[in-house]
Amino acid sequence: MRRRLARALARPLALAAASTVIPLASAVPAAADSIVVGGFPVDVSEGPWTVALSSRDRFGGTRAGQFCGGVAVGRTTVLTAAHCMEEEVLGAPPERVPDLRVIAGRSELLAKGGQEIAVRDVWVNPDHDAVTNSGDFAVLSLAEPLPQGSSIAMAGAGDPAYRAGTEATVYGWGDTTGSGSYTGSLHAARVHVQRDAVCEKAYPGGSVGTYRARTMLCAGEAAGGRDACQGDSGGPLVAQGRLIGLVSWGAGCGWAGSPGVYTRVSEILSTLGWPQG
Repeated sequence: MRRRLARALARPLALAAASTVIPLASAVPAAADSIVVGGFPVDVSEGPWTVALSSRDRFGGTRAGQFCGGVAVGRTTVLTAAHCMEEEVLGAPPERVPDLRVIAGRSELLAKGGQEIAVRDVWVNPDHDAVTNSGDFAVLSLAEPLPQGSSIAMAGAGDPAYRAGTEATVYGWGDTTGSGSYTGSLHAARVHVQRDAVCEKAYPGGSVGTYRARTMLCAGEAAGGRDACQGDSGGPLVAQGRLIGLVSWGAGCGWAGSPGVYTRVSEILSTLGWPQG
């Protein structure tokens, strides 16, 4: 599951609208609906806090309008990537997208189960830096509550779930191969949290982004093969039963030496002034 247009070009993994195709040579983030590369299908009951962001007006009905992922951290509160809410992705400011919705409780995007809930309000981190990709998160407030048990706990600063070597799982509906093979069913991939030194070496700065340990973490496998991908942006990275990251950016999908980069959840808690677990 990777959240970029093309890992080598622009790490942010949002899906481009079918009506406005963004060239692969563009540095504009692709819409975040990528799926996990090297992953496996899962039922949403295994991760009920995993949601899809949808706008059929913008992205069409083939995939129920899905363009990014998100994660419920409260019954009416969803976190996603800030770049998913950019005008380049949505075609307009989020408050002017009348059918912006969260799809919850649904493994298959075109199934009839689960809920489609309108987004009542969007708060985008004003400190999001589109050059480095730092601070890549937004908070969505829902018009109706999700069922009990649909949200996940967030890992605060110092939580052992952030330790290098910890196994984590990333979820999404995006590109499963890195070459535009999108699926309509929820997938997951198991990856390992990487040392900050590994991430800094992979992303020292440049057109793709700059790794900043305070606001980011990265996860993947040394040999590549398992990763988030295009369209997974904003989706959850979970370790030891707690949310540790949001799919944000990276180079390619599942490439050796190019682990996926995630927004660090402890930094989100700090920025918002929410309790650190």
